[in-house]
Amino acid sequence: MAYFEVTILERGKKRSETVQADSKMTAINIIKRQLPPSAMVVKATETSMPLDRFFSGLMRDLKKSMKSSIPINDKISTIRQIAVMTDAGIAINDTLEDVAENTHNERLKEIYENINSDINAGHSMSDAMEPYTDEFGHVALAMTKLGERTGNISESYHKLANILENIRDNTAKFKKAIRTPIITLIAMGIAFTILIMVVVPKFKEIFSKFKADLPIPTQILLKLEWLFSNYGLYVLLAIFLGIFLLKFFYKNSEEFKYRVDKLLIHPKFYLINKAIFLSTMHKYNLVFGELVKSGIPVSEALETAVGMVDNLAIKEELLTVNANIGRGMNLAEAFALTGLYENMLLQMIKAGESGGQLDAMLEKVTQYYDMQFQDLIDNLSAYIEPIMLFFIAGLVLLMALGIFMPMWDLGKAVKGH
Repeated sequence: MAYFEVTILERGKKRSETVQADSKMTAINIIKRQLPPSAMVVKATETSMPLDRFFSGLMRDLKKSMKSSIPINDKISTIRQIAVMTDAGIAINDTLEDVAENTHNERLKEIYENINSDINAGHSMSDAMEPYTDEFGHVALAMTKLGERTGNISESYHKLANILENIRDNTAKFKKAIRTPIITLIAMGIAFTILIMVVVPKFKEIFSKFKADLPIPTQILLKLEWLFSNYGLYVLLAIFLGIFLLKFFYKNSEEFKYRVDKLLIHPKFYLINKAIFLSTMHKYNLVFGELVKSGIPVSEALETAVGMVDNLAIKEELLTVNANIGRGMNLAEAFALTGLYENMLLQMIKAGESGGQLDAMLEKVTQYYDMQFQDLIDNLSAYIEPIMLFFIAGLVLLMALGIFMPMWDLGKAVKGH
């Protein structure tokens, strides 16, 4: 979505309005629907985000960041409870009322109470849940619709809980694997900063007496010490502000998010690209396979599964699958055009289609991506260790050369005299 400044001629006077749309023609059509017959659109030009919208979005994002999201364990717990209670023959109204009463999460309590009220007002459960898709995800809505279609909410919700548990376990494992390297890097950064603030000033007066030019490592250390001493707080604030703005634009600007997502899966991003690709493809094929196994049509399952994909660059490729199937391609051919699947996996999907065992083959594809992802996580320490050693060596070398190189020059000068 981009912003367009639309110039309008009304009663002989020109005025401008800014509108957000996916194209220039869409922006013009949006404005035309709001204008009286006597007014006309003169032109539309793409522009940057208006400052008022930027700051309102910034404040909205700040408020969101201050609110805690619903923990996935709480969601899984309530979904399991719904599955067990409906399986026991308890009416959905009583089930939702009991779940809302027993959950400790205030947001979940509010959501289930609202869903129950909408059902009592005559809405279907899927219609009542649709406004909360952001909280529960597209797959929850799809499994609710499946439960309504088959008349078996219990089975659908058991499968939904299994899917969410699988996604939760992989996410937790990945976070655990990168926790130690991140803590190590932060500790090293803090230690290096303390050394610059404490050690370098001790030698600063000695260095200032040298008539010769100081070596480059020493100049770097002195400049860093000057920066931290005079603007340390500003540097810290700039870092936090930079991180916040990066997160803000990533959440609110689709174009910015797309560029970042595409960059993250580039081959130059060692390990990160592979981790994102494997986790995304595993989640996509897991959801797609489970939906197909549950009896949801392939086109609908594809649409729901692609809604679970967070990386826009990968999502862009997967969105073409449904369109190509609509043009008469089979699933294997449509997947092949994305360039995301290995030939072995495409052959498995093709065999599953022709043999009427697509769900079984998709399960094997999911297992393959899961195996690759688990292997990456299990060996993450071994992959990261060389990078960590290189980084540590670089900092130590900079500190050592920055302090001792001038000393060597001083020693040589003394010997010369």
